[in-house]
Amino acid sequence: MSNISVDASGNYSYTTNSSTASTGSSTSANGLENTSPADQQDRFLKLLVAQMTHQDPMNPVDNAQMTSQIAQINTVTGIQQLNSTLQTMASQFSSMQLMQGGSLIGHEVLTSGNTLGTSTDSAGKVTAKGTYDLPSNAADVQVQISTASGQLLATVPMGTQSAGRHDVSWDASSYKGKEALKYTVVAKNGSASVTPTTYSHDKVSSVGTSNGALAITLQNGGTVSYDKIVSVY
Repeated sequence: MSNISVDASGNYSYTTNSSTASTGSSTSANGLENTSPADQQDRFLKLLVAQMTHQDPMNPVDNAQMTSQIAQINTVTGIQQLNSTLQTMASQFSSMQLMQGGSLIGHEVLTSGNTLGTSTDSAGKVTAKGTYDLPSNAADVQVQISTASGQLLATVPMGTQSAGRHDVSWDASSYKGKEALKYTVVAKNGSASVTPTTYSHDKVSSVGTSNGALAITLQNGGTVSYDKIVSVY
């Protein structure tokens, strides 16, 4: 009696125990996961013919067993075709995402952080800008501007502000340092502190993909994933 088996990776094997063949002899076809479904079907049929050739005439393969073996190859082939289709769809989606991401190049974006974005107008004035969210009303809001190493440069009084998103700008024309400018928001409502969420301003210089996800390269350095962008201007 002989039998063909197939595992989840698409590897086939058959064994024979005929009176003319040595007991326990086996033939296998492995490493088929890298072949096409058509190639695997061809190899399966060759194994099926070999099985029929070497079967024991006194104990042949019954119809139920053969039907089960054919069902196995159909299942494995279907799964591989589905995987191939999903890979194609993922590749197309990645290409579409990259094309759409290209429209962000040159635009200003908000990302999580506390780095001030700077811009220079035609007169040479340099303005540093940040944005923050207050979770609740605050009676007194101050924005402390410092260098990346922690040197305090200025404190900007913002007064009373309601809950929500607010912008802060500072004339950075007098700053001649090379370090990035950071900011910290100190907000209070009476004796209670209000903890804001701060955002960094930057411009998109290029887009690409990383591990199948859209990656945004920013003008002032660094790369963030698309889902980290809070707003686009």
